[in-house]
Amino acid sequence: MAGHSKWANIKYRKSVVDARKGKIFTKLARELQVAARQGGPDPEMNLRLRLVLDKARAANMPKENIERAIARGAGLEKGEDLEEVLYEAYAPHGVALLLEVLTDNRNRTVSEIRHLLTRAGGNMASAGAVIWQFDRKGQIVIEPNGADPDEIFLTAIDAGAEDVTINDDGTIEVITADADLGEVRDRLSRAGYTIASAEITMLPQNEIELPPDEAMQVFNLLERLEELDDVQKVHSNLALSDELLRQLEPA
Repeated sequence: MAGHSKWANIKYRKSVVDARKGKIFTKLARELQVAARQGGPDPEMNLRLRLVLDKARAANMPKENIERAIARGAGLEKGEDLEEVLYEAYAPHGVALLLEVLTDNRNRTVSEIRHLLTRAGGNMASAGAVIWQFDRKGQIVIEPNGADPDEIFLTAIDAGAEDVTINDDGTIEVITADADLGEVRDRLSRAGYTIASAEITMLPQNEIELPPDEAMQVFNLLERLEELDDVQKVHSNLALSDELLRQLEPA
C-alpha cells in the first residue's frame, strides 16, 4: 500500500493549495449538485452529499455557494444539466488512467481530454480496457493532531477498515470497502479524530514504476488533465518513487 499512501499524501497536499486559491469551488459546486440530485438534499440521508460537504467546508467554500449548489441539485433552482461519465485512457509509457467527469457537453469534454493525451503521447481507451486494473475503495485521510497512531489503527480496524498506513507527513490513510466508507468515517469522527478527507476512489491493483524523467512526464499530464473544468478526478497506476517525490516537493 506504500504507493497508494504516497498518492494520498500528494492529492491531499494539492487539494489544500487549490483550496487556498479558490480553484476547486466550481468543481465542488458540481459535485454538490449531482450528489443532491441523486440522493436528495439531506446529508444525514445522503452519504455522498455528506462527504462532498466535508470537502467543501474544508476548502472554506462560501456557505451561500454550498446552499445554491444543493438547491440546484434538488431542483429548487435552475442548474446545469450535468452528466457523470467515466473515461478510460492511457498516458505515455503504458500508464493506465481513469477520469471521472461531470459535464454538460460530452463532445467538448472528450475533445479537451483527447487533445491533452495526444500532445503527451497518450490515447483514449475503449470501455473496459482500463477499469479492470483498479479496485473501487473508500479512502480516508486523518490528521492525527497528537493522537496515538496505534489507537487510530485499532479504531479503524474495529470499524471495518481493510488497511491503515502512516504517510511520510504524519497523516494516516485508511482504506475501506466502498460500502463501508460511511460507517468507518463516522466511527473515526465520533472517536474524536480529525478527518482531512473521505471519498470513494479507484486504487490500482498494480503500479507501474518508471524512470524519474518518464514518471514526471506522466505526472505533468495528470496535473493538466485535473485542471480541466469538467474533470473531477484522475486515477492512475503510476508509482511514485522517492526521487520523484523529492522533485514534487515545493521549493
